[in-house]
Amino acid sequence: MNATHPPHPPRESRFIDGDVALNLFRWERPGAPRMLLVHGIGLGHSVYDRFIDEISPSADVLAVDLPGFGSCPEPAVALSIPELADLLAAAVIDAGVAPLIAVGHSMGGQVVAELAARHPELVERVVLIASSVNPAERNVWLQAYRMIQDIAEGEPRSVVSRSTRTYLQAGPRWFAKQLKLMLAHRLEDTLPRIEQPALVLRGARDRVSPRRWAVRMCGLLPRAEMQQIPDRGHEALISSGEPVARIVSDWIRSD
Repeated sequence: MNATHPPHPPRESRFIDGDVALNLFRWERPGAPRMLLVHGIGLGHSVYDRFIDEISPSADVLAVDLPGFGSCPEPAVALSIPELADLLAAAVIDAGVAPLIAVGHSMGGQVVAELAARHPELVERVVLIASSVNPAERNVWLQAYRMIQDIAEGEPRSVVSRSTRTYLQAGPRWFAKQLKLMLAHRLEDTLPRIEQPALVLRGARDRVSPRRWAVRMCGLLPRAEMQQIPDRGHEALISSGEPVARIVSDWIRSD
């Protein structure tokens, strides 16, 4: 797959449900596989920039900013992971882009897992990249320690810079609210309810989402396979857009 920039800027819109909003960014390609991209905690749709550069020539892409992250306004109350999935489902139906391939990075993996389990008619495949939360370390301090380890062991400077900017944009108060709900969510209880084919993808150096957790995820999913990206950590999606896009594209074509 050759690096190719999207042929045009995305079409931007906002989906509003009561006092909660989602920002949507669409790189439309009629007739191509439809793909939903959901970012992790503290980030925004821009985490997928390099992935979108690679995948957009062959996919109809819809990326989101979740409530309170990226350019999306902060609601009065933080939504649980299942509530975020229901909000996404309503936005997908409103946009008329189902069924689709749901891709989630880190906390976004929890959201798309709930989307696939709760709204199976909207999702035909699931890609879980560096999914949190490892049940053996469902603790704020352990999660922070693993992230620090991940960064210290060689994440590229561009990754650290981008992550820092988006975390600061969200703000510590909103980040803490969403983190509490992220840690409370039990992905291990959701995975067995996902009937769609699933790809579990992680960086081989990922301390936040370790190999043993990825293997367990595959065991819990009825139809899953696991792949790893060598020499990459938790933010491999940011630093390795091309190999991630290639793996996902090959997997989609594998059936």
